[in-house]
Amino acid sequence: MAHFRPARRITAWRKLALGTWSAPYGPAAYGVLDLECERALDWASRARRASGEKISLTHVVGKAAALAIAAAPEANGFASLGRLMLRETVDVFFQVAFFDADERGATGGEREARRDANLAGAKVRRADTKDVVSIARELRERAQAIRARGEDATVRAAKLMGGMPGPIRSLVARFGAFLSFDVGWNMSRLGIPSDPFGSCMVTNVGVFGIEMAWAPLIPYARTPMCLTLGAVREAPTAVGSEVVVRKRVSVGVVFDHRVMDGYHAGVMARRFREIFADPDRALGDPSQWTSPTSNANAPTSTSSGDAPP
Repeated sequence: MAHFRPARRITAWRKLALGTWSAPYGPAAYGVLDLECERALDWASRARRASGEKISLTHVVGKAAALAIAAAPEANGFASLGRLMLRETVDVFFQVAFFDADERGATGGEREARRDANLAGAKVRRADTKDVVSIARELRERAQAIRARGEDATVRAAKLMGGMPGPIRSLVARFGAFLSFDVGWNMSRLGIPSDPFGSCMVTNVGVFGIEMAWAPLIPYARTPMCLTLGAVREAPTAVGSEVVVRKRVSVGVVFDHRVMDGYHAGVMARRFREIFADPDRALGDPSQWTSPTSNANAPTSTSSGDAPP
């Protein structure tokens, strides 16, 4: 007899995940962007000092993703009943930590609530039209609101479905996506946010010391692309005819092949490389965001290229 036992104390998000995915069968295609990031890290550091906002490489990647999608608008959509439906705006979902990672002193229930909230995130609407500082400020304000309330719409929806039996969770999640995306109903009155994940999802695994990873596409989210930012590392880099050590970062890319193909991936990859090669030109001079409350001695980006909001 196999020595297995069911896990009893799992979070609402884990319960939802168990009811979401079945055996591998889907349209996901995978790629990697390996980018020299010294200029981008320097730009984020200068923007952080000038604005007082905690600008990180995650914000830069999210903004780059928005600009890349805007450069290939026919890829800003989702599959619906054999049709390709296009979004009217470029919205980027950032998965961010809303509580400190240190859980010492918290009760079991508090730790579970914090883990649920840590897996929440925020969708920035029209991210292609907003500068990086505005995106960082919006995420910080959203994080502060969630810290004050302890949850938001995405966390409440996950907890609601997390309390359902396993087979029911899957049916409810998929039926909710059908009503929202295929039929076009507004489900917000029932606690289900409208298009909660938008055009692209961005998550940072570099904060855990992971250099390269891919994240799965969520079936009921109808988001065609997910970007996973790894930890910054030092690696040999060809500069002209010489090999030098430079800071580099890998971004794992997963996209829905029903919505995007190699051409769109190429357009977006070129846009990313342009932004990382010359962030001042692509994103603006950081000195323009100088704030009276900015801290000239604010810490620079961490080795992972990120900092909590």
